[in-house]
Amino acid sequence: MLVHLRRSVVLVVAALVLTFAFAFLGTGVSQLLFKHQADGSITSNGSSLIGQNWSQAPCPGHRNGTCVFQGRPDAVGPYAGSLKPVAGGGDNPLQTNNIPGKPSVLNSGESGATNLGPRSKTLKENTQALDAYWKARGVNPTPDLVTTSGSGYDPDISQQDALVQIPMVSRATGLSASVLRHLVISQTQGTQLGFLGTSYIDVLQLNEALAKLKT
Repeated sequence: MLVHLRRSVVLVVAALVLTFAFAFLGTGVSQLLFKHQADGSITSNGSSLIGQNWSQAPCPGHRNGTCVFQGRPDAVGPYAGSLKPVAGGGDNPLQTNNIPGKPSVLNSGESGATNLGPRSKTLKENTQALDAYWKARGVNPTPDLVTTSGSGYDPDISQQDALVQIPMVSRATGLSASVLRHLVISQTQGTQLGFLGTSYIDVLQLNEALAKLKT
């Protein structure tokens, strides 16, 4: 019996040591070889892995957001600013909101799709509101720009999503359409391994590159 007990204790201790050793080894290797990614891909403007509300970007002399490229509409149009600005439209996942009637109580943003079906009146109204939002800024929106992503945190847009915003950004920044088009193309990331997924643009990285052009 003592032999079995001793073996059991040895196995438990060995398993604990190996478990913690594996965790520390993985953390050490990631910090050594992939520190930026391991720390959350954080830049001075936030994480490139999480979509941000660019609609509130400072833009002196112009309507909010016109001097930068914007991402998916999880944080713009009818989805931004308050807990549930449209019935069934969901919460803005990129900010913490005050619960109506309880200003001292905060309600964290939620991740997830709205689950509104193609026959939904709310979905139609939200899409129309987003379409008006973009057209007021001189943008003829793509389907991506008037529909939300599945997660609510999508940091990427397609190249076409960025190209249609060029007139808006050009008018606000004074940069020519050709310069902005070259910027968009240069920031387009190809498919993984050349065939997985589709090409995309990280909005944070695009706007950081845009800021360098303006300075």
